[in-house]
Amino acid sequence: MNAQLKEEKVFKDPVHNYVHVQDEIIWSLINTPEFQRLRRIRQLGTSYLTFHGAEHSRFSHSLGVYEITRRIILQFERAGYTDWPRDERLVTLCAALLHDLGHGPFSHSIEQAFQMHHEDWTCKILLGDTEVGAVLRRLGEDFPEKVASVIRKDYPNPIVVNLVSSPLDADRMDYLLRDAYFTGVNYGTIDMDRILRMLRPFQGRIVVKESGMHAVEDYLMSRYQMYWQVYFHPVTRSSEIILRQIFRRAKELYASGHTLAFLPDPLPGLFKRELTVQEYLLLDESLVQAAFMQWRNDKDDLLSDLCTRFIDRKLYKYVEVDSLDKEMIQEIRDAFIKVGLNPVYDLEIDFPTDLPYDVFRPNGEIKDKQILLLDRHDRIREISEVSDIVRSISGLHRGKFHLYYPDNKLSHVMDLLPQDIADIFEQK
Repeated sequence: MNAQLKEEKVFKDPVHNYVHVQDEIIWSLINTPEFQRLRRIRQLGTSYLTFHGAEHSRFSHSLGVYEITRRIILQFERAGYTDWPRDERLVTLCAALLHDLGHGPFSHSIEQAFQMHHEDWTCKILLGDTEVGAVLRRLGEDFPEKVASVIRKDYPNPIVVNLVSSPLDADRMDYLLRDAYFTGVNYGTIDMDRILRMLRPFQGRIVVKESGMHAVEDYLMSRYQMYWQVYFHPVTRSSEIILRQIFRRAKELYASGHTLAFLPDPLPGLFKRELTVQEYLLLDESLVQAAFMQWRNDKDDLLSDLCTRFIDRKLYKYVEVDSLDKEMIQEIRDAFIKVGLNPVYDLEIDFPTDLPYDVFRPNGEIKDKQILLLDRHDRIREISEVSDIVRSISGLHRGKFHLYYPDNKLSHVMDLLPQDIADIFEQK
């Protein structure tokens, strides 16, 4: 049940220095084709078009999440905490390693385009006729379901879920450090060692010793800055918009009977939303970008233009607007139609909170989304009750409207737009 490797395997890692593997099950999982596929999925989607160093993969991130989880569990076991259930070690490590197994090309962008969720695909891969599933079944026929249950967050032991998915989990700590490293920014440089030393298993939850509050404050501030300076970066958002528009247009053309210039499996199944697990596992960024390269020469001018923009980084321009009501948005769209533009493809109105990232919000959230502090009298308090810094972050204004558009198209019709609308797009 808990076979160890004869010799420890070590991955050299730029963030954690080393990733240590002692368990045969973990080593076997890493060497499955389903896990190796994550080398071909970028961690930050299209952010490499904004931060040129952001080429790191879901593979390296998943190893990092595993390593942080391994270190936390090792610390718990060395300290002899009775609230940590030692028999949950392997299911926790496997869930940490495999939590992103179901991510598709460009991650969240393809999820939005085809209304699917990577957690669902992760569970299908774990439970399906896959090498990952076969490896997990070595620990028992019900073991894949246990790991999937952690991913779904309905595992009966919440302390296991806390380590893999919570406001202060191994996933978030790794992606903050890793994304900061590869984008070259300083916002995500947190004192992870201090945080890990302050974590405690307590009454079925992972809590933080109160003396570690300042390290957690720094973590939350870093996380806040990373979201606004990296994850919500408007140039990245522009590339994500074009990516989703490519998928939308290709799907429309396929449904209309148009013969696309290049349509390898499993793209037809993707467009029809009829993918099997084995077909889904064929999807990676190499295949998608190969399709985009071919679609640049497609007979459909719109698809060709969108693919050329994405491949050559000719992204949409944007302007910021403090506020927009529904009436004004409709006026802009109507004006675009009147001057011959297509508001479906030539205009995107975005507010950053629509993006799939969870900025910490303590007030009114359920308990599982709170960071809890443990004082010296074994009393628990939610961190925003104690920390002025966390309260101030939670109350900050969260962004502006961004209007994205193809500058070359809009510039030709600017004189035809109503003056108030033209003024919006002529902002410097």
